[in-house]
Amino acid sequence: MRILFIGDIVAKPGRTAVKEVLPALKKEENIDLVFANAENLAHGRGATVETLNEMKSVGVDYFTGGDHLFWHKGFEDQVEELPLIRPANYPESTPGEGYALLETKSGEKILLINLQGRTSFGGTQNLLDDPFRKADEIIEKHSGIENLITIIDMHAEATSEKMALALYLDGRITAFLGTHTHVPTCDAHVLPQGTMYVTDIGMTGNIDSVLGVKKDIIISLFLTAQNQKFEWEDTGRTAFRSVIVDTTKNTIYRADKDM
Repeated sequence: MRILFIGDIVAKPGRTAVKEVLPALKKEENIDLVFANAENLAHGRGATVETLNEMKSVGVDYFTGGDHLFWHKGFEDQVEELPLIRPANYPESTPGEGYALLETKSGEKILLINLQGRTSFGGTQNLLDDPFRKADEIIEKHSGIENLITIIDMHAEATSEKMALALYLDGRITAFLGTHTHVPTCDAHVLPQGTMYVTDIGMTGNIDSVLGVKKDIIISLFLTAQNQKFEWEDTGRTAFRSVIVDTTKNTIYRADKDM
């Protein structure tokens, strides 16, 4: 099985990049399933039903989230009915589910898990459950399923936290894929016990920006120490960032395109 995972899709430029690249890429690479991180999908923060449907219409099958997922008022009331998971280590009262057990038409079973880091994250980090123990809990719950493909999206700031958790889970999951920083890493490889790994898939969005935000706003912040409202850059070049996980060959590699 060949699974494509798209990194954080940021605002309209990111959605446009997906629409331009994904249909042809699926054919070229014989992709069976497409997952994407959607926490920045709508206007740079959060997701909406409309933007999720827009991405589904061009071939994304299921979505993961992160710290901005519930940014838009009322979205939490709709999340239960959507092909979307939020971080599993959120409080139990949080709407939605933290993992999804999927099955393809040919019978393959895929366990998709979303986790959020706590190291150097700020904000809600002290309200989250331990991602190590939450991963243990979910994996153990599904341990009786034979030939299960388990994919984790670890939405986290600290590289050390991602690497430590991946090595802790090495050999127990199929792939461990990092998101959140918007910066793609060139370390896609297979860990000693067989788990496929990348620290961060990177951002699908505008690259003539600072992580998707208009550059003048961020430059001014550093020069003056005065906060401004973020505005998402919608002119200039865009990039499509993803990785391909081949569960048959047990290989992982980047599939990126700049436009």
